[in-house]
Amino acid sequence: MKNTMFRIGENIKTLREQSGFTQSNLAKYLNVDQSLISKIEKNERSITSDMLDKLSSLFGVAADSLNKESISENRIAIALRASEINEDDLETISAINRIALNLNFMTQLLGDREIDG
Repeated sequence: MKNTMFRIGENIKTLREQSGFTQSNLAKYLNVDQSLISKIEKNERSITSDMLDKLSSLFGVAADSLNKESISENRIAIALRASEINEDDLETISAINRIALNLNFMTQLLGDREIDG
């Protein structure tokens, strides 16, 4: 359990930094105190499944990949040009990533078959 918690906290920190988000950004997005994000990243507190789901969408990765030793190289990435990012921006990024993740999942389910329409 502790190894999984350690990997999740470490991966959240890595993804947050790669995405250019602050702990404060994530805290506002999750409606929690910034100190909780810090404690999660330091493996002093565990994360709820709801928070895990929201963060996986925000970062464009499958939720189960957050507990792996390394995050997949083919994660969804969005380029932004903004001096500040607010909660609405994070919600929009999350929604776009959720659509892309669902599309990837459906494509894997279908394999090489074409969609009838």
